Amino acid sequence: MAAKSHNMLLEGPIGTALMRLTVPIVAGNLLQTGYQLTDAFWVGRLGASSVAAVTVSFPVTFLVIALGSGLAMAGAVLIAQYAGAGRQDMVDHVAGQTMMMVLLTFILLGAAGYLLAPQILTALDVAGDVRAGALDFMRVSFAGIAFIFCYTMFQALLRGVGQTGLPLLIMLATVLLNFILDPLFIFGWGPIPASGVVGAAIATLITQALASVVGIAILLRGRHGIHLKLRNLRPDMAYIRRAFLLGFPGSIDLSTRALGLMAMSFLVVRFGTLPTAAYGVGSTIMQIVTIPAAGLSMALTTLVGQNLGAGNTERADKIARLGILYGFAALSLFGIVAFAAAPAIIAFFVPSDRQVIGGGSDFLRIMALTWGGIGVQYCIVAVLRASGRMGHALAIALVSQWVIQFPLAYFLSVRWGLGAVGIWWSFPASNVATALLAIAWYRRGSWKHGHLVLDPHPQTDAAAPTRIPGLRD
Repeated sequence: MAAKSHNMLLEGPIGTALMRLTVPIVAGNLLQTGYQLTDAFWVGRLGASSVAAVTVSFPVTFLVIALGSGLAMAGAVLIAQYAGAGRQDMVDHVAGQTMMMVLLTFILLGAAGYLLAPQILTALDVAGDVRAGALDFMRVSFAGIAFIFCYTMFQALLRGVGQTGLPLLIMLATVLLNFILDPLFIFGWGPIPASGVVGAAIATLITQALASVVGIAILLRGRHGIHLKLRNLRPDMAYIRRAFLLGFPGSIDLSTRALGLMAMSFLVVRFGTLPTAAYGVGSTIMQIVTIPAAGLSMALTTLVGQNLGAGNTERADKIARLGILYGFAALSLFGIVAFAAAPAIIAFFVPSDRQVIGGGSDFLRIMALTWGGIGVQYCIVAVLRASGRMGHALAIALVSQWVIQFPLAYFLSVRWGLGAVGIWWSFPASNVATALLAIAWYRRGSWKHGHLVLDPHPQTDAAAPTRIPGLRD
């Protein structure tokens, strides 16, 4: 199974290979969004303040995840390139080292986030009717953050070797379980007390913990392209140093995006609970419709990474071009649909609050027609990361968030006095400008030289010591 998938990624029709990877990833991401959809659906029945509590909490937990994600990103890129080069020994070693480092990192970050949650909400100046729910929701989320990322890493590691079907089945089971547990913990039933908004976080923690245990068990069994062994989990300082140098820009990249979300939330909350709720619902919808682009970008990272690892630069370039075209077309189509059906879409999440429906519809319509630019950005950044050009992806993120979007949002909403509507308009401006910047960076072509594996030949001596044979910085 693994060998067949490997040949399919390196040979044959590009469109077929791209779709065979993309479709299961998109389906899995849609199921992952089932967590958010279920939370949003049931929490929306509790009122605007509960929706706002989740809205405020999400960027903070996302920031903590982003801080440790660079190591995971480096591991996923290296696994793709080593798989393309036929280095099974290094695939297993990188998987073990990455899982070990990421778990330790997120245990520490989760503990820090749990302890600092009150100070974070104070710094965000969260309204009194939102603070209590946000604090409880945030603390439970931090308590389970290691489980959440453990399963995310399991998905990324299998994706690096071209295995996407099994994570999809596990995700389907956990989403169904979350669908059952969410209303039980939010509203209570029998011996289970009603926990309100924090019940959504508890349900997610339980299901993600189960998923992470299953994922680790599968990696240890070694039947799906990766076989973790105890020796793979022993710290390899040479690899850790290299992974840090490769992954640090990725952590800053994702952290920059997370800080941008926090900064936008900080701007929104100053205009009251209703705009905050509208922003939360609109942001959730935007995350849902970008799932195809996110799945496509993950497939591109695997395909481009494996072909660069195998030395197939021309094929990697063709894959990248086709992926960028697909990303732009898919999100442009979704944007048109969202623009036409904005009120009905917002009402699905908050059916009883006309003010939130109105504000959310305005937000959605203002940004929807430029979503194609997000698709372009996702795909180009995936290509840059697949080649190890984390610094280039970081530069795009910095310009997007801190040179374009946030300054414009602040200027329009505060200086020009447009309020929340000014924040809404910063989104289409950023989408278009960032897409153009990403295209310019892609056309430079330096990513084609991102061959991180200097020895593309398989290591035949299974007993030889495992080490990184030399990575280009």
